[in-house]
Parts: sequence; C-alpha cells; structure tokens
Amino acid sequence: MTKRASKVFTYHDFDDDVVFTKNQNATIPEGYIWLHQNWFYRVTATVVYWVAVVVSFVYCRLYLRTSFRNKRCLRTQGKRGAFIYANHTQPLGDALLPMLVAVPRRAYPIAEPANLGIPIVGRLLTMGGALILPAKLSQMIQFQRAMNARLDQHQRVFIYPEAHVWPYYTKIRPFPVGAFHYPVAADLPSYSMTITYQKGRLFSRPKQVVYFDGPFMPDKSLPRKQRQQKLHDQIHAQMVTRSHQSNVSFMTYQHQSH
Repeated sequence: MTKRASKVFTYHDFDDDVVFTKNQNATIPEGYIWLHQNWFYRVTATVVYWVAVVVSFVYCRLYLRTSFRNKRCLRTQGKRGAFIYANHTQPLGDALLPMLVAVPRRAYPIAEPANLGIPIVGRLLTMGGALILPAKLSQMIQFQRAMNARLDQHQRVFIYPEAHVWPYYTKIRPFPVGAFHYPVAADLPSYSMTITYQKGRLFSRPKQVVYFDGPFMPDKSLPRKQRQQKLHDQIHAQMVTRSHQSNVSFMTYQHQSH
C-alpha cells in the first residue's frame, strides 16, 4: 500500500494562521447579545445544543476516533464552575469536542470573533454555547456577565489559549499568561485537556487520544499576576508532558524565517 504524502504547512511564528475561512475577518455585529433572556431563543438554543451533542458524538467518536484518558479527574470539579484548557488542533472537532467532554453538564468554549464567519456553523456558535471574545472594551462587561452566569450554574468554560488552529499538530505552542486571568479572578479550578494523535491499526489517519489532568487551583498566597503565571506554567508543562504521547505526524510543519 502506498504511504500517504503528508500535507505541509509553513509558518513564521506560532501565532500564524495556517487554516483560513471564507470570512476570516468576521467581527461581532452591533447589538450582539452574550446572555439571552428571550424564552423562545433559549428553548431553541437548548434544542440546537443537544442536537450538536449528538453530532459531536458521531464526528468525534467515529471520524476522529476520539478516546479519553484520566477523564475521571473532572469529577473533582464538584458543585462549582471550572475552566478547561486545550491545544487547538481541529477546525471542526475543537468546536464539538467540548460538548462531548462536558456531558451531562454544558460546555461554553471561548471563541474568537473570526469563528462567526464559518458558514452555517458560525451562526449556530452562540446557540451551541460559544462565548465570543469581545472586540471592544465596552463589550467586556456583557461577556464577563455571561461567563459568570455559566460558572454560577457549575458549567465548564473551555479555552484554547493557542488561539490558532494547527491541524494535527502534536506539540504544544506557547500561549499567553493573560489566558489565565479568568480562573484567577473567579478562584475556580482549571484542568488541562491535551489532544494527542496516535497510530491506529486500520487507518493511515491517526486516532485522537485526549488526556485530562488537574485540578490546578490559583495559589492565593501569591499576588494576582504571579498567580496567573504559576497557573500558566503548571498547565503548559503538564500539556507538554502529555503531548509526548503522540507517536505519529499526520501533517508536516516547516518553519520559515522572515
């Protein structure tokens, strides 16, 4: 059997986009609502969400062949909200995976405004639970209020701190310390969700094996900025360790100097 040729992506920096959508520069429309109170919208959103959970199961379990390791650690969340940090390696899969992970709770992934430009999916993102990052400081209050409401409901907020999708990338890229402002401000637990790719028996495309670790709690003995730094360092280090479980390179990434 002929070996599949690996697709090659070139990049200059770790914050480069290697996957582009038709409306890559989509922005948050005027009058955008983060926390809907309209009962009809909320009922419709609930139906859309649970349909998406079924789609998530089919896509992740059957197409990506996703399996979980150490997911039981999430039980320590108890009756409180939590944050889950993951590496960003699937354009569609990373939108669906949090739903599968969160069951029977609901998932609320933080997403960039550019995701609103994805055909069909973009329009359903908010109904599916996505918390779109505000583009203006004036919108931050609504965004934070929506996040706090979900945390008060003991739900899980998912964050992809690498920000840019690199398909099937098997290493952990740098991510900003600022991404850990949320659990420090809320004094809630965080977990790491490291997506790895491993050889399968029947297909050339690797299977997805996801490792969970935590909880990681903010160290209240430290000043706030140092709390964020320590949390960042702990989670990044744990994800790097877990990423070594990947044993196949399905895509090739080549660095080009400026």
